[in-house]
Amino acid sequence: MEFKHISVLLNECIEGLNIKKDGIYLDGTMGGAGHSKEIVKRLSKEGLLIGVDRDMEAICVAKERLAEFPNVEFVHDNHDNIKEILENLDIDKIDGILLDLGVSSYQLDERNRGFSYMGDAELDMRMDKSQSLTAKEVVNTYSEEDLANIIYEYGEERFSRVIARKICEVRKEKEISTTAELVSIIESVIPRKKQDGHPAKRTFQAIRIEVNDEIKPLYNTVLNSIDELKPGGRLCIITFHSLEDRAVKNAMNDAAGKCICPPGLPYCRCGMVSKGKVITRKPILPTEEEMNENSRSKSAKLRIFEKI
Repeated sequence: MEFKHISVLLNECIEGLNIKKDGIYLDGTMGGAGHSKEIVKRLSKEGLLIGVDRDMEAICVAKERLAEFPNVEFVHDNHDNIKEILENLDIDKIDGILLDLGVSSYQLDERNRGFSYMGDAELDMRMDKSQSLTAKEVVNTYSEEDLANIIYEYGEERFSRVIARKICEVRKEKEISTTAELVSIIESVIPRKKQDGHPAKRTFQAIRIEVNDEIKPLYNTVLNSIDELKPGGRLCIITFHSLEDRAVKNAMNDAAGKCICPPGLPYCRCGMVSKGKVITRKPILPTEEEMNENSRSKSAKLRIFEKI
């Protein structure tokens, strides 16, 4: 299957990065290299793009699509490990970082990856196929309470408890091994009149987030990314649901040095030090034209931070 992915908020990201031609930039979610290509096109021979992705299939595709550019360093890793990635490359600070969070269109459309609730495939959902934890293991081994909490917290699914209970009932008789089996379980417990869109959408999102540990490290990843920027460097992050956006917003606000002293004190005593400023007080959203052309961009939000 061809690796197809339409880059969301492409022009807004390129403008937000404020690219210097001789700078060093890191795309922490390279995917099909849509954003990466636009970044490296703006760099001189002295500039460098570091392309990072946890999906080896994405790395292979990106190498083909960026073959004409000699100043690209490809890294198979997780963007959460940004400090270690730069240390391994013997690079101190960089000029810009882009993170396009969530699952790619290719991963959703490639049925054998198990991300989609459409069709039938093995329950997998790993962005990095070298990791051990899969969706099948989550569904078949997690306790009913843990499943319910994950589905509620990461999927914001109000039927989380009945879904978790039904999963545990079914798996006592037979291992749940395919996406179609899981969809059938979910459909059986959510009343049709209560279904808002596809009934399995929220549960699949929740399990995917758990498998790939997408939320827990995010706050610290934002702070670590800011630490790795040069003065004037920019961090651009695209999120696709409220949990991601909340973590990014909170981390950026905290990095900007929000005073936490009690109101009424004549001067600041908390010692909060600012690392920079939030460029986007409100997130940048896709234009109506982009949303019409790419339905998966509708929930996207871009936030930008500049290092002091």
